[in-house]
Amino acid sequence: MAATMRVQSDWNQVLRRNEGEAWLSCRSPGKSTLYGSLTCQGVGSDGIPEISASEGFVVNEITKKSILVSCPHENVSTKFLAPYTSFCRIHQKSIICIDISSGGGLGVSTSTDGTMKIWQAANGEIRRLLEGHVYDVNCCRFFPSGLVVLSGGMDAQLKIWSAEDASCVVTFKGHKGGILDTAIVDRGRNVISGSRDGTARLWDCGKSACLGVVADCGSPVNGIALGVADNTINLGSPEKAPSEREIGTEGKILLLAREDKKLQGVGLQSRQPVFLFVGSDAFNCCTFLSSIYLLAGTQDGNIYQLDVRNTKAPVQIIHRSGAPVLCLLPYKDGFIASQGDGTCFIIQQDLDHVIDLTEADCDPVYKVATWEKQIYTCCRDGMVRRYQLSDL
Repeated sequence: MAATMRVQSDWNQVLRRNEGEAWLSCRSPGKSTLYGSLTCQGVGSDGIPEISASEGFVVNEITKKSILVSCPHENVSTKFLAPYTSFCRIHQKSIICIDISSGGGLGVSTSTDGTMKIWQAANGEIRRLLEGHVYDVNCCRFFPSGLVVLSGGMDAQLKIWSAEDASCVVTFKGHKGGILDTAIVDRGRNVISGSRDGTARLWDCGKSACLGVVADCGSPVNGIALGVADNTINLGSPEKAPSEREIGTEGKILLLAREDKKLQGVGLQSRQPVFLFVGSDAFNCCTFLSSIYLLAGTQDGNIYQLDVRNTKAPVQIIHRSGAPVLCLLPYKDGFIASQGDGTCFIIQQDLDHVIDLTEADCDPVYKVATWEKQIYTCCRDGMVRRYQLSDL
């Protein structure tokens, strides 16, 4: 585990005031944490503050929304990025899930205030209220068209909505527990759900019918991810011929992040197990980085990178804090992760520093969504934050 740098969550506001000061820290495993501060020496005519760092830290560059700080002693650098804009009026309470449409124009989000809403991604203006689930809605995502939304709730129902008129066009019933995550197969004629009841199911949208149980884990399925498998991976053969209603399931592998500390890979069409990896704690989320590499995050803060061709030992384990890993998302040649302590960060192969998306303080960042160079996060504090990576 490398050293981890942190900064005061509201550093961007504080450091715009003359002599404003924000705390800074660098924690390295097995060593005492190094604490320091950043101080504003004045703001230039271009609106960019002049910042000095206390002993042990160096300010390498600064823009209106970002500051790159290094701790030479630990050989670590972090770019802290403040939100470009924040939306506080979409929901009244914690926002559990968020997604952005394929064209980048619309957002959809669900909240513990019991609502699911569609809004303008540019300004957070609410366009539609999607009503029909009983209890909390756990997950929501746009279909590739950007005109239709898939949601799963604690009522064990999966629903498909029109983003244009907010009508619920399909309801799937069959799970015996709350739905915790979903995935869309190709263009969306089939969808997949993972549930608290321990099963992952494949559904036919056209006939609103269940095409089969892809996996029955006997333990809640907290997160799922669908990927195209490398052609060297044996996905197994189906025991019976797939229904002609299955569209695009061939050659796909389904990841299941399970509550019982197991990460499982299953051939989507074959329903056969591909691998089973045991982690340090409950798995919350998973994603594919490529047809070979995948990531999965645990409740105790570990991010495992695995090679599907050999899952006996992880390629690497990233551990920045003991807070639960709540969301993982591929981004460019790296990934974005969010955790239960309010941290959200980007690791990219071509960058020698981590990018830290700041301002959530200690409230969990539940979900992250991206569109081109914009990153949206949703948080327990009820805020949607939009970060602009072109500022970097």
